[in-house]
Amino acid sequence: MIITSFLNIMYILRHPTTHVNGEHDKQKLSATAKPEDSPSTTKLMKIPNNQSVIFQAAFKKLLDSFNEKYISTMHQHNSTNLLCPSIPPDLQGPLIIKGLPKNFTLLKESSYHSEVQSGGRHQPKTCLPRHKVAIIVPYRNRWEILEQFLFHTHTFLQRQQLDYRIFVCEQAYDKTFNKGIVMNGCFKEILKLEPNTQCFIMHDVDLLLIDDRNMYSCPINPRHLSVAVDKFQFYLPYPELVGGVLAMRREHYLLVNGYSTNYWGWGGEDDDMHKRIVKKKLILDRPPTAIARYKMLKHSHQKLNPARMKVLRTANNRIDSDGVNNVIYKLLNTTLYHLYTHLLIDVGEQQS
Repeated sequence: MIITSFLNIMYILRHPTTHVNGEHDKQKLSATAKPEDSPSTTKLMKIPNNQSVIFQAAFKKLLDSFNEKYISTMHQHNSTNLLCPSIPPDLQGPLIIKGLPKNFTLLKESSYHSEVQSGGRHQPKTCLPRHKVAIIVPYRNRWEILEQFLFHTHTFLQRQQLDYRIFVCEQAYDKTFNKGIVMNGCFKEILKLEPNTQCFIMHDVDLLLIDDRNMYSCPINPRHLSVAVDKFQFYLPYPELVGGVLAMRREHYLLVNGYSTNYWGWGGEDDDMHKRIVKKKLILDRPPTAIARYKMLKHSHQKLNPARMKVLRTANNRIDSDGVNNVIYKLLNTTLYHLYTHLLIDVGEQQS
């Protein structure tokens, strides 16, 4: 519409009314002209030629300006409407984990991640991302590890050309840890903030990806991404393992009813999640060991929940009655930092 209007204006400028009605004007001049007026008449007839030169110059100047401002803008707009390639062009493959720069901190805006928006959000500028991903990081008392995780993870996620946002979900108060309540509560809060989120990646804070070809995209099936961890000599410890890094579509997370909320203390909830995936007849995918590789950061391990195996034995009976559909929690605070969105969750008290 804009282009058509522009061309119409240009046509009028290039074809003044004296040219359009030329025959009528000539007849009028011929009827009224006197012999002594012929020099003046000749001079008058040359004016359209001079005007044509002026209009030609004005037209060229206006056309150049139009091409520069509008056509180039349209071209850029059309190029950004193209889907990002299924295989991002800037992937590096195997990565070397380096130490943090001395001047890096999470307490102020990071100059190392200038493209990341407030709240830990990033979108590619040159194409339309194929996937919208929320990364849920359950967290408690591991500040130095969180710094390393965010610095490293933002770096490779930008190369994967995703629309992503990192949510650090912290359990409030010094109470017995309940990962299931934290994860389910964050899942629900994320959908309130960004209801069109397609995919969720549940990610332990102490795992750093060391091959960016292991895509954090939205898989067709649930996908266990942390197949090969250096702590386990890059082998899968047992086939039911889905802990570490797990990607699930929103509808699959809801189908399995999220995580069980009955595991107080460390351990058990990930094995329970595997039972839920199997019970709901979902296929569990795993990327090749050659690329699904992670480095585990050193940290002090928490004491395992001694009752986890007893609770696990009843996992199949609780799927539809224990999970995201009836989780009880209280969101205490939502804070946007430069590299992450912080959700503070009160999980309540353990029932005896």
